[in-house]
Amino acid sequence: TAPKILWVQENEPEVYRKIRHILLPKDYVRYRLTGEFAVDRADGSGTILFDLQRRDWSPEVLVALGIPLDWLPKTYEGPEVTSRITAEAARLTGLREGTPVCAGGGDQAAQAVGVGAVRPGIVALTLGTSGVVFATTDQAFIEKEGRLHAFCHAIPGRWHLMGVMLSAAGSLRWYHDTFAPDLSYDELIAPAGDVPAGAEGLLFLPYLTGERTPHPDPLARGAFAGLTIRHGMAHMTRAVLEGVAFGLRDSFELMRSAGLTQIEQVRVSGGGARSPIWRQILADVFNVELVTVNTTEGAAYGAALLAGVGVGVWPNVDAACAATVRSTGATHPRGEQVKRYEKIYPLYRQLYPALKELTHQLSGV
Repeated sequence: TAPKILWVQENEPEVYRKIRHILLPKDYVRYRLTGEFAVDRADGSGTILFDLQRRDWSPEVLVALGIPLDWLPKTYEGPEVTSRITAEAARLTGLREGTPVCAGGGDQAAQAVGVGAVRPGIVALTLGTSGVVFATTDQAFIEKEGRLHAFCHAIPGRWHLMGVMLSAAGSLRWYHDTFAPDLSYDELIAPAGDVPAGAEGLLFLPYLTGERTPHPDPLARGAFAGLTIRHGMAHMTRAVLEGVAFGLRDSFELMRSAGLTQIEQVRVSGGGARSPIWRQILADVFNVELVTVNTTEGAAYGAALLAGVGVGVWPNVDAACAATVRSTGATHPRGEQVKRYEKIYPLYRQLYPALKELTHQLSGV
């Protein structure tokens, strides 16, 4: 948010001079429903205007950027009631006047609540078009080079680290649509289960739309490396699944280097999580138990749990998750496969630096 505000100041000064309040999109909806200016601390900490330790706006940053504090809304913890539906909003929407509105959270913070990743050691993995690795912490960890997002959690007194991969299941969708559009995803993936770990020396770099974590590089590009005449479609499919898994592991490694030493379990959701073959590859690459849960709409479900805590259905977020979120299956890492991937992962890590200069040149062709 902060760079956008500065962009408006520099490029649209007439608009900047009219600013009286700054709200995130969902908080503008809150304002229209309740007449109150408010933001949750999870979303607020993503503006670059926050003091993570204090869990509130940073006076130092605001002064440095010339942004008045009174432009910004009051901050609240995720389960707190910020306001109530007004009579006018009730008339326009059909909602009941006086209905409490809670602070809530950003999409990934609410997603983590929705799958029960609410304490240190439990990591949420969203395997959608993009891939998100979300780790709850009990203190404000910082990755010194800025390759991980560090935010307040939607849960009072907790924070989180987050890594984002731009083309996770999106890589598989591209591969399917380009090379095997007539096959179902199950038909495409099944033969990959018979290919040994490492796809007999074939690697896939999943940077099809640039990358964010661990390389914030819009000019990064994807690649198959190691293709030989012995490789068939099943090998290429497995290489895609493994390449995404390696790319997601990069976030885990950065989190460990930032001080997150305890990872007991990964709770996976998203379209890619439906594949048992892919789940097994992920468990083997991460060397950690991978669990699916009973909630399929994680972010919306998490927002509902936060609201339930806010109105007293449960005493706190931990209790809400314990009462509603259940494991539906577990995939455990296999010792021999883990050892195999420990040898292959360093080779994958060499791909980006080896290809960086070339792909940057190709982006201009």
